[in-house]
Amino acid sequence: MAFSDSTLLNEQLTPFLSFDRQQWAELRKSVPLKLTEQDLKPLLGINEDLSLDEVSTIYLPLARLINYYIEENLRRQTVLTRFLGGDKQKTPYIISIAGSVAVGKSTSARILQSLLSNWPQVRKVDLITTDGFLYPLEKLKKDNLLQKKGFPVSYDTQRLIHFLADIKSGKRNVSAPIYSHLTYDIVPDQFDYVDQPDILILEGLNVLQRGNSNTNQVFVSDFVDFSIYVDAEESLLKEWYIRRFLKFRQSAFNNPDSYFKHYASLSEQEAVATASKIWEDINGKNLRENILPTRERANLILTKGANHAVEKVKLKR
Repeated sequence: MAFSDSTLLNEQLTPFLSFDRQQWAELRKSVPLKLTEQDLKPLLGINEDLSLDEVSTIYLPLARLINYYIEENLRRQTVLTRFLGGDKQKTPYIISIAGSVAVGKSTSARILQSLLSNWPQVRKVDLITTDGFLYPLEKLKKDNLLQKKGFPVSYDTQRLIHFLADIKSGKRNVSAPIYSHLTYDIVPDQFDYVDQPDILILEGLNVLQRGNSNTNQVFVSDFVDFSIYVDAEESLLKEWYIRRFLKFRQSAFNNPDSYFKHYASLSEQEAVATASKIWEDINGKNLRENILPTRERANLILTKGANHAVEKVKLKR
């Protein structure tokens, strides 16, 4: 196949190496898959049906790569400790996973957590979502931010940054607020505690945000060692979101404690129209304005196709 000069130039200019499924799968080498179908099922999201083949093809090579990075990071920490002449401190390795609503970030995070916990040495791997750092519903309503929930402005970013700073400094039992998707709000006086893990996976919409400031502002991404962006065409994301909404309408929305219980009585046609409007007014807008522009900042991009399977992997050189 002949390539034009402009095509070759574009390939040389990109900071990413690109792999199709087969090329990426070959990088698994001889790493064994310890997950079973029974192990995989509770890791999947409500709208996903990923197979063990997807884990073997996409996530095992990724876990292998991350472990190489972790080993290099540990060597660098040893060098720094030797240089500074102090006692060696445990510094957790932080992985962030970004991407749109409905793309499957949570599933990717849980699968990675499972794989990295046993590779081959046992490592302590904690998983925290940034949902817990959303402002409480009362404040969002007061500040007229309910229609921007999930946008960067709806998060207590400084609290999240302090949380990550404490994790990186090796503090014990660092607390993270808990978010309830049922009540659509922060759970009062309840926390997850992160106690000196080897790896922390941070999953959220805006973890790659850097802002436009020229000041010495600190960002969430400053604490991240390796970042992943889970990608898909917006038409697919909208389709997946609507499908998920319809499933919630038949399950979670029927719970009398659900914030969205008023959606349970919608007809299917009304539910599709409602979900479409929510996508256009909130989730799609957030994707286009805030999330998608951060994609190229990731160390690795997983691009999904129509069946939620990853079709392409891009790795930053």
